[in-house]
Amino acid sequence: MKLDSSLAAVVTGAASGLGAATARALAAQGVKVAVFDLNAEAGEAIAAEIGGVFCKVDVTDDASVDAGFAKARAAHGQERVLVNCAGIAPASRTVGRNRETGAPRAHDMALFEKAILINLVGTFRCISKAAAGMVTLDPLDDAGSRGAIVNTASVAAQDGQIGQAAYAASKGGVLAMTLPVARDLMSEGIRVNTILPGIFETPMMAGMPQPVQDALAAMVPFPKRLGKPEEYAKLALFMLEHDYMNGESVRLDGAIRMGPK
Repeated sequence: MKLDSSLAAVVTGAASGLGAATARALAAQGVKVAVFDLNAEAGEAIAAEIGGVFCKVDVTDDASVDAGFAKARAAHGQERVLVNCAGIAPASRTVGRNRETGAPRAHDMALFEKAILINLVGTFRCISKAAAGMVTLDPLDDAGSRGAIVNTASVAAQDGQIGQAAYAASKGGVLAMTLPVARDLMSEGIRVNTILPGIFETPMMAGMPQPVQDALAAMVPFPKRLGKPEEYAKLALFMLEHDYMNGESVRLDGAIRMGPK
């Protein structure tokens, strides 16, 4: 798929971090980009910067997602590209203890369910709704290509750490559904791939003390630094452009394998 001004794209979680970098990279190729996010102030700023459109979207809510796609399509036409970056990274042990009394406490199930609803169900919701629109388009080539989707999992899907049961389960679901969704959509000419980022420079990471960031960077075999959002965006664009890449899940992590903690 050639990325140019003839295409429209939707990027979820595009107000910051990996999503913002991807939105910028797509716009730099001339693609018309719709920014999906709950953060209206940051989302509007990114949309203004790249000449796109902002859509305030809660990926856990059907009506909100439908309204977002409707607004994006009214502005740019039916998207052929979807990049799913919306997500959260909660941390809580399966059984924790009260710091003062030492009494055990079960995992907050609302937190577990929230991670699943945003990271996994929200990703699938956007995939299904975007693909339902893509199938109405004429093919771009003789092979029948109609569109491409890139999802965001995490290295935690394969080596989740202590306190990451909810996060790892949600991202593991994204990893697990990549191939079956690609198979579901193969007859419609829609490709589906997933990126598993390692430790990246995101707003959440920027909020940590510098010594913590330095220690995390030192864990990476090579190069010994945190990943840059632009590097995620570069891989996302490669997956979108490479017509033979389908049903793949690729780690982008500097060869890191996460220890228990």
